[in-house]
Amino acid sequence: MEVRHLELLRDLRDLGTLGAVAAATYRTPSALSQQLRTAERELGVALVEPSSRGLRLTWAGEIMADGAADVLGALARVQARLDAAAGKPGGVVKIGTLPSAGAALLPGALTRLEGSGVTVTLEDFDVAEADFAARTVDADLVIAHSLRSDVPAGAEGLFTEVVAREPIDVAVPARHTLAQRASLAPADLVGQRFIAVPRGYPFATVLDSIEAATGATLERWIEIRDNRLVESLVGDGRGIALLPRYSTPPSASYRLIALQGVHATRAIVAIARPDKTERPAFRSVLTALKEAGAALATGASGAERRL
Repeated sequence: MEVRHLELLRDLRDLGTLGAVAAATYRTPSALSQQLRTAERELGVALVEPSSRGLRLTWAGEIMADGAADVLGALARVQARLDAAAGKPGGVVKIGTLPSAGAALLPGALTRLEGSGVTVTLEDFDVAEADFAARTVDADLVIAHSLRSDVPAGAEGLFTEVVAREPIDVAVPARHTLAQRASLAPADLVGQRFIAVPRGYPFATVLDSIEAATGATLERWIEIRDNRLVESLVGDGRGIALLPRYSTPPSASYRLIALQGVHATRAIVAIARPDKTERPAFRSVLTALKEAGAALATGASGAERRL
């Protein structure tokens, strides 16, 4: 049995379908099917069987998937000992990140990692909260976020650690009637036209909380994911929006105003498969992210970002 076979069985159990595993690991379902057949031939026992979703693990497959964490953890600990013997952390750490959180944290973190011997590679993706956990199949460390919990939905059972907390402010056009306010309450936002994110994304929970607090239904004029596009539409006077305080650049076309009366602070969370955390290189990256996150809190406040 090869390590890659254990990883495949673990990933199939966690993600549910070969198609999902293929998408997460940049392989084709046919290549994964061939890998499964090879593993079954070597072991002499069926590892998967047909189900309504396509495939599910057999009792033997479940045993092998359970053992994957132990085997991969042991290999990671051996690698950690090798890295320690070399005198400093080294190797490549692949980070997958939400763009806005990456914009806030990565410049500072990468500066802190200079000369450490750790090489960082990056991938960005903007997905619903429950979909970040699946990205740990391919990335060593995923930077996710949540406004509901310090453990993003779907990340239960993974390594999780909060690396920063970031307030979510209300972005209003510079000439808007609310633009000179020092802070806003839920009642102030009733009747406003929102440029929102799709439901299932963390910022949408703030709008849900505003509706719960006021009993009103907010106008979600349009639902889009890209913060730069949101900024441009707010600046053009098309509506108001929710934007993260630290990673939204200052602009003369809009103002950021603190929101009070509902929970509007996101936890930015590093998540990873437990075996990945054994490496000193991983720990170096995690420490750099936490230090960069701590530095954000001492930076510009919402009032200082309003021009």
